[in-house]
Amino acid sequence: MKNYHKQIDPIEVPANDGKVIKEHFGTASINTGDYSIAHMIAPPFWSEPFQTPEFDEITFILSGKKQIEVDGETIVLLPHQSICIKKGAKVKYSNPFDEPCEYLSFCIPAFTLERVLRESE
Repeated sequence: MKNYHKQIDPIEVPANDGKVIKEHFGTASINTGDYSIAHMIAPPFWSEPFQTPEFDEITFILSGKKQIEVDGETIVLLPHQSICIKKGAKVKYSNPFDEPCEYLSFCIPAFTLERVLRESE
């Protein structure tokens, strides 16, 4: 048994909202539920519904801007800024800007559709 996971090419997770999701480690790529790491690109004017995830999520912006609504506050992250949203927080992620937003997402435990708990739009 190896004591490491080598992930050369990430797994592209299908999204029907124009967002590009490439998971390097997590449930979709190496079948681990402990954590997930993904490289994402949110297109201009992208948005998803509010959610109350059952995982902590750290977002690190590489380029562009990302808007986060959490606890009644609106936060805009710029390149090289990050945020940690704790599990159980009601949060909405969006890119209401006219340029793509490229970022990294780290989830503990790993992101799954069952753990994200998105509200209906």
